[in-house]
Amino acid sequence: QNEARKLNHQEVVEEDKRLKLPPNWEAKKARLEWELKVEEKKKECAARGEDYERVKLLEISAEDAERWERKKKRKNPDLGFSDYAAAQLRQYQRLTRQIKPDLEQYEKLKEQYGEALYPTSDSLLHGTHVPTKEGIDRMVADLEKQIEKREKYSRRRPYNDDADIDYINERNAKFNKKAERFYGKYTAEIKQNLERGTAV
Repeated sequence: QNEARKLNHQEVVEEDKRLKLPPNWEAKKARLEWELKVEEKKKECAARGEDYERVKLLEISAEDAERWERKKKRKNPDLGFSDYAAAQLRQYQRLTRQIKPDLEQYEKLKEQYGEALYPTSDSLLHGTHVPTKEGIDRMVADLEKQIEKREKYSRRRPYNDDADIDYINERNAKFNKKAERFYGKYTAEIKQNLERGTAV
């Protein structure tokens, strides 16, 4: 019985220790152990005169490498809105990725204009280029797609019939929502008292 009591007490102490640790302790511990292993391997490779990166790649299977590559591609680099210049650059990069150049048309223009196709500071080509019908149609289709996407993004929020009516018109409803967002937590008790009729 004493032996069982001792073991039970040790288990309780261990469990208490585990509960007092932060919730992500296991993950942190695994990460630290992995970092230590990596450091040891780097030292071993340096002692043998080998490149650690090459040794590491030899141990990775092709399936794992493909999976990691797919994961990297899937990651969205969009960090949200920071400023208008960054948003404009992001849109420019997205649009240029979508462009599929017409190499036949490019070769024709190259033959037609020769060196004048690549303007310098002395070139006077302003207003001489006439875009093709297909190019104009492609640009119009792209602009329409952008407009459609923008309209979907700024959609009107659905109206909730069950919500309390504490406004007299649309403008007042917006004002009340804004006031509630900023001062709601401070005025909740007063509002409840007014509704119950117990306000002083």
